[in-house]
Amino acid sequence: MKALVKATAGPGLSLTDVPDPTPGPTDVVVRVLRTGICGTDLHIDSWDDWAAHNIKAPLVLGHEFVGEVVETGPSVTGVKVGDLVSGEGHLVCGTCRNCKAGRRHLCAHTRGLGVHSDGAFAAYVVLPEENAWVHRAPVDLDVAAIFDPFGNAVHTALSFPVIGEDVLITGAGPIGIMAAAVAKHAGARNVVITDVSDHRLDIARKVGVDLALNVAEHTIADAQRELGMSEGFDVGMEMSGKPVALQDMIGNMAHGGRIAILGLPAEQFPVDWSSVVLKMLHIKGIYGREMFETWYSMSVLLQRDLDLTPVITHRFDYTAHEEAFATAREGKCGKVILDWTGAN
Repeated sequence: MKALVKATAGPGLSLTDVPDPTPGPTDVVVRVLRTGICGTDLHIDSWDDWAAHNIKAPLVLGHEFVGEVVETGPSVTGVKVGDLVSGEGHLVCGTCRNCKAGRRHLCAHTRGLGVHSDGAFAAYVVLPEENAWVHRAPVDLDVAAIFDPFGNAVHTALSFPVIGEDVLITGAGPIGIMAAAVAKHAGARNVVITDVSDHRLDIARKVGVDLALNVAEHTIADAQRELGMSEGFDVGMEMSGKPVALQDMIGNMAHGGRIAILGLPAEQFPVDWSSVVLKMLHIKGIYGREMFETWYSMSVLLQRDLDLTPVITHRFDYTAHEEAFATAREGKCGKVILDWTGAN
């Protein structure tokens, strides 16, 4: 089958033929229809320090996907051939304390599809039955392909109650924009999103944020004044991994405010812990999705007319992967989709 492979240690990817996957007893084989390009894939492509320390070549990339089940292992009981599925890319051990307690998103032994094992940038992908989310209602294939990052957004956006609250989101990447859409859909009073990219702020406006703020030109305090706020934001979602973003967020939170952090910083940086203490802020780290309560929430949100289509800005055939990766890397985009329907 055709697959996009990190063949050897070093920059670049190869579209090449690899053996078709075979399922284990509890696995399913999925014919891939669409995939989304993630920042992790860009790291692996460029072979930066993170990739060099974490990736073992050869490896088929990709963990954001949707496809049709074409084969099941002999012990599979719930997923059927013909089911349309998205994949949960975190492969957990199933035996640690958190897994046995039903907190699989906290598994300390998590492995990543397309990171530690062959992934979905291919004609077919194999994964455990329990990692296959079956779509029971009609869903746009491009949206279904990005359920993985959509789940990050939902997990972050719904970590704290947002009904009637003023919400600040720092970082208007695709996940930040989706989190903004979820918060607004869930009943937030004001949703403000910040970035330095006017292109991405324009996408955020399309999903209905109250204010998309370029922090290279305006301050978050300016946003508060424009919206008639006087006591700060109730809920913060840090999506950028930028030190100044979290520092500005803490400085603009209301007393008793709650902050969910998804953005991964590249290095350590100082935090004004005095403000955290004196304001009695609650700070929570977010990683991945709650398996599988977040997935249920994602499906329900879409069934209740949450519109994510503005977030998907570019679509390419899998054979144009170089152009697709270049587009994603340039950053003047939302989510970039690869179409694998013609692969075999």
